[in-house]
Amino acid sequence: MSMAILGLIVMGVLLLGGLIVVGMQGDKGDDPLEKRLAEFADRELPTSLEEVELSIGTRERVIIPMYKALARFATRFTPENQIDEIRHQIELAGKSQSMDPVQFFGQRIALTLIMGIGAFVLLMIVAPQGIVKGMMGTIGGALLGYYLPFMQLKSQIARRQDSITKSLPDALDLLTICVEAGLGFEQAMGKVYEKWDDDLAIAFGRVLQEIQLGKRRGEALRDMSNRMDVSDVTSFVAALIQAEQLGVSVAKILRIQSDQMRVKRRQRAQEKAQQAPVKMMIPMVLLIFPSIWISLMGPAVIILMESGVFGSV
Repeated sequence: MSMAILGLIVMGVLLLGGLIVVGMQGDKGDDPLEKRLAEFADRELPTSLEEVELSIGTRERVIIPMYKALARFATRFTPENQIDEIRHQIELAGKSQSMDPVQFFGQRIALTLIMGIGAFVLLMIVAPQGIVKGMMGTIGGALLGYYLPFMQLKSQIARRQDSITKSLPDALDLLTICVEAGLGFEQAMGKVYEKWDDDLAIAFGRVLQEIQLGKRRGEALRDMSNRMDVSDVTSFVAALIQAEQLGVSVAKILRIQSDQMRVKRRQRAQEKAQQAPVKMMIPMVLLIFPSIWISLMGPAVIILMESGVFGSV
């Protein structure tokens, strides 16, 4: 393969890598054009719009628009149900404010091309492994790049759900104390949102905003449960909605739910403690026991070999 083709491949890999790195960091909600116009607003002589646009950096003018165009191209050929599913997954991960399906599919196609081309260059040019192995490695690298954003999203969802599950009992305790002290349920949720800074408190703050915009409390809580997909939150929201429909005291429901969540947290801790010996067996058998056997039996084997016992046998 000629050096010109190799140079084009390397340039393509570098270009795509720059697109995905800069593109993922670039969209923060600020309009660079408005920022530049604000900087030039205090000048005595008016500045033309063309000069203002040219004063923007290359990243905002070239790289980020190219990355967004790549993302829109990927989304155009994606089924609508898959886009809705990815949007739901992004909401479960708590990234709806900083990511959308277009950006997700842009990351997916960019990583697919980068890792596929990188594997091809590595296995076919830098360290040739043959046609079959090279093509299999290229396909494997492309598949890894295709599934890597989804795997990262799944990991973020699991971490967020685990954080919500751990903080829910303490949040219910605070809600119970506030409601029994005379505050309304929305005011109690506001206290949780004010005092804490975790995923559950942020979700409570979004519920309060939706209620202020006119959404019913039961509907806002149900939407919050759908955005979390945590069984404890689902049961808590169902109990609140049922209490509201039947006219049961909210303070009583919160007290019962708080007690149940503490029991569940204790049971989960006991379950993990019982699983610890089983999980410790794998590193012990594979790593610790062989080292002990070598340390204890190694000198004895060396002495027997020097004494000729194995030779005589």
